[in-house]
Amino acid sequence: MNLEELPGAELIISGIDDLHNGKTNTVASLLVAIAATRLTEAGLDIPKDRLAPEPELTLYARLLHERSDAYSYYNALLSRLNSFCNALEFSYKYGASNNPNTPGQN
Repeated sequence: MNLEELPGAELIISGIDDLHNGKTNTVASLLVAIAATRLTEAGLDIPKDRLAPEPELTLYARLLHERSDAYSYYNALLSRLNSFCNALEFSYKYGASNNPNTPGQN
């Protein structure tokens, strides 16, 4: 499966790259930290030792300093994250046995 085809992939892929490169406080890496358990269970490699503590609060505080519409934008980001996770989990659950390139398959 190509992760880039999933909704919100640009944020999640960027966040995973950020975490692997030690950037733990970007919007994208904080989103990944929020859903780290779901993403890991669906087969993605998330560096758990680099996750920010309390990523929800950290993300919201960051957005408050950057945007006048922090609350709306925060909710939109969480919606994109949830859409990505749902699509990934669906693909993992129903497509894993048919596609050797699906995350979680060795």
